[in-house]
Amino acid sequence: MRMRFQDRTEMQEDGMDRARLVLAGIVVWTVCGAAAIAAQTPAPPEGWVVLPVDEYRALRERAIPAAPLPPAPPVDATVTRVEYDLRVDSDSVGGRALLTIDVLREGWTRVQIPAGLMVRDARLDGQPVSLVEGPPAHVLLARAGRSVLTLDIVIPLASSAGTESITLPASPSPISRATLVLPKSGVDLSLTGGFIAEHAEAANESRWTTFGRPNQPMTLRWKRRVDDRRAEQPLRLRARVTEIVGLGEDTCLIAASVRVEVVQGLARDVMVALPAGLVVDEVNGATVGDWETIGGSLRVRLLEPVATEASFVVQGEARAAREGSIAVPLMRIPSAERETGGVAVDVVGAGEIGERQARGLEPADPMELGDLVANRESPSMIAYRLRPLAGTETRSLTVTVARYAPQAVLIANVEEARYRALMSEDGRLLIDARYAVRNNQRSFLKVTMPAGSTVWSAEVGGRAIRPGVAAANTVLLPLDKGHGGAEAPTFVVELVYVQRIEPWIDKPDQGRAHLDLPELDLPVSRTGLELHYSPRFRVEPQPGSFRVESDPGPFAEALRQPIAAIARDAGERDKRAAAGLQGLVDRFRNEPAGRMVLGSLPVHVSFPPFGPSIFMASELTAEARAPSVDLAFKRTRK
Repeated sequence: MRMRFQDRTEMQEDGMDRARLVLAGIVVWTVCGAAAIAAQTPAPPEGWVVLPVDEYRALRERAIPAAPLPPAPPVDATVTRVEYDLRVDSDSVGGRALLTIDVLREGWTRVQIPAGLMVRDARLDGQPVSLVEGPPAHVLLARAGRSVLTLDIVIPLASSAGTESITLPASPSPISRATLVLPKSGVDLSLTGGFIAEHAEAANESRWTTFGRPNQPMTLRWKRRVDDRRAEQPLRLRARVTEIVGLGEDTCLIAASVRVEVVQGLARDVMVALPAGLVVDEVNGATVGDWETIGGSLRVRLLEPVATEASFVVQGEARAAREGSIAVPLMRIPSAERETGGVAVDVVGAGEIGERQARGLEPADPMELGDLVANRESPSMIAYRLRPLAGTETRSLTVTVARYAPQAVLIANVEEARYRALMSEDGRLLIDARYAVRNNQRSFLKVTMPAGSTVWSAEVGGRAIRPGVAAANTVLLPLDKGHGGAEAPTFVVELVYVQRIEPWIDKPDQGRAHLDLPELDLPVSRTGLELHYSPRFRVEPQPGSFRVESDPGPFAEALRQPIAAIARDAGERDKRAAAGLQGLVDRFRNEPAGRMVLGSLPVHVSFPPFGPSIFMASELTAEARAPSVDLAFKRTRK
């Protein structure tokens, strides 16, 4: 033993001597090389450089760094594939499950098996292995690489109302494949959580191959197949067709809701008889697979045979006359033994429906025809209900359409409203209101006066009139009418009234005032307000619907004419219309609901402008809306 230890010591010393000699040789070579390079310079003094081995290794690692180690995998192991091979016994399902496991690191790794499996035996690459009970149950693997874990499993079988089912647990594996064998034929299988890839059936055996989705349980249900003889029976069906037709200037737009109820047999498609000239644009429905037009018929193919009912919507268009007698296009279901529903016809644009000739139809309210028609609100719409007849019975609808010129459709409008207001310090407000009205249908203009106001004068077209009172603070003014089919002329309606407001003299140095203007039952395109006030106050309008600007003058031609010229122009009209207007006023006066304004016959009142003034304007005042102005005033020191 002593000799061996000495020999080993001598060997270590010899190795150290060799290392020193090698290191000395490197130093000598380095010095010689440097001397050769610097031969033209004076040679440095001779010497030795001795480095320890550890420092030499450190310098070498800095000069030639080692390659970095690869990053660690994000997971230790993963289950890449799960395959089930199952066979149904009397009251349970047995078989095996093959789990393909990829271990990504060295050392012991724990891999979880799908939860809920009843395992009778386990083998890893053909060798028995023990499972560690959970929860959850798992297996321990000692090496990296791919392994196959084979599990002998039993799955409980559930039965309910003649349907048997099993549930395979969810697995993170991207591929989950299951093969199920039943020892009988004539079975229908349904699957939840995946899809059926293959099905083979022999005399006494049925085999299915299914694939599941990751992280989702896969439920398989099967029951004995019931022979359905509906396909062998002749088809009998009933139909409900609800159609809405819009008559435009040159085209007719049609939308029809078709619902088919199968009484006998199976419906694989539905044939719709189209009226002449109708072009189908679109067919929508949850059960519609495809559609095509063949001759004068529309064939709608269903996704699968229907034994109960199916519905879809057909949209199309056809050319139609602009006015006159028009035959309304009607869609029919010729194979229906009873056809119900309805049709609604509307005029698009300026026009109305006159005479109607219907056959096989009954007048109805549009609200009775369902949502397709009830959601359309139009005063010119007419509706008919289909009598319960066979799809081959005759039905027809012909309407007469009358079109109007655009100016004849205008009911009434106030082109411009101009107000001149004189506001006093003691709480009195005098206002001259002038309206440029265009009318071809209205008989009266309803004016709701501000609270605390009294009408002094009323004129229509330069004629003094006696207004009627319909309710508190509401007056009625008779209007001129234009001729049908011609542009209605513009005339002036004028009101002069006085109103009590809060006095300014009782206010402190600074206060606020609110000015309400009359409310009309017609829309007003433009509004202008010229306000005169006391020179002892400074007035600032507040933000609102009115804005301050310079007065450009009236926009309406009727308001630009002097009052005398209006009176002369109205003289001739007075002679022709006095009898008619006075008759309207007398009739309103004699009605029980009407009242007359007390006092003498109104006359024209001159408006006396006084003091400083400001002009404010606004646009587009809606009907039944009273314009108003908010003011801030302050007493001046002068």
